[in-house]
Amino acid sequence: MYGNDFSAPDQSRRPGPDQAADDDPTFTALLADEGRVEPRDAMPEAYRRTLVRQIAQHAHSEIIGMQPEGNWISRAPSLRRKAILMAKVQDEAGHGLYLYAAAETLGADRADLLDQLHSGRQKYSSIFNYPTLTWADVGAIGWLVDGAAITNQVPLCRCSYGPYARAMVRVCKEESFHQRQGFEILHTLSHGTPAQKRMAQDAVDRYWWPSLMMFGPPDDDSPNSAQSMAWGIKRFSNDELRQRFIDMTVPQAQALGLTLPDPELRWNEERGHYDHGTIDFTELFEVIKGHGPCNAERMAHRRKAHDDGAWVREAASAYAAKHAAPAGAGRGVA
Repeated sequence: MYGNDFSAPDQSRRPGPDQAADDDPTFTALLADEGRVEPRDAMPEAYRRTLVRQIAQHAHSEIIGMQPEGNWISRAPSLRRKAILMAKVQDEAGHGLYLYAAAETLGADRADLLDQLHSGRQKYSSIFNYPTLTWADVGAIGWLVDGAAITNQVPLCRCSYGPYARAMVRVCKEESFHQRQGFEILHTLSHGTPAQKRMAQDAVDRYWWPSLMMFGPPDDDSPNSAQSMAWGIKRFSNDELRQRFIDMTVPQAQALGLTLPDPELRWNEERGHYDHGTIDFTELFEVIKGHGPCNAERMAHRRKAHDDGAWVREAASAYAAKHAAPAGAGRGVA
């Protein structure tokens, strides 16, 4: 997903009366049999709340994530690039729609979720609080950010909650195109003029470490991972997914002719994985607290867009109410 597992520990995980359903043999057997939980099935309240939190965070990330790349639509270097980028940003809006709809199957209210985003009570992925300074940043987001998202999201296609898992199938198909688009942008730049290659390398240098932080804090410091894995919401831990992303990305960087900004990055034959340097998670938590380069800008833009669109929502509600009225209502029909 686009979200970090960074929220405060879920208080619902503390023993309480609302967790009695955890002992429901039907629910337990369903998970043990790798079955899918559907909206009308009985489920623990803690399971439902955890899903709402994760799905909402994911949806918010898709919507906020439209901003860094949308900033480049009018400045894309060609009409072809502009059309592709517009299609990608439109895809992200669709992903947010799928995910808000999935949250609604759990009884969440979309307007309430958006209110929680706008008030800061719910989070979105830290990666979208970094600026897109050059056209190469659009490539780095596609290659690294969407690549990290795919690593996170493909296992979610096997999530124990049916509506979320099914939404992720389409999301992952579209994200795979986004990742290829980013790779192709960087490949063009890295095989272009010396100035273009420097631009591509600079973008990778700035986005590499924040991309690794997208997977959330180390497993020992992740407050929700263990329970989410026990419920089959997540399939792999933060560190496992991060390692998988690194192992996938290093050969791709070699194909691009670009270097990753980690002098300790090397293949470990014994482990069968790449070793990497220490990640500065202090930066992650500072961004989460609102101290990233673009936190204030992103939220101000999002709140303004929501307010500017109020008339559209009001008109849509009025139209729906009009057509939901019984035939003849308000026409004086006896």
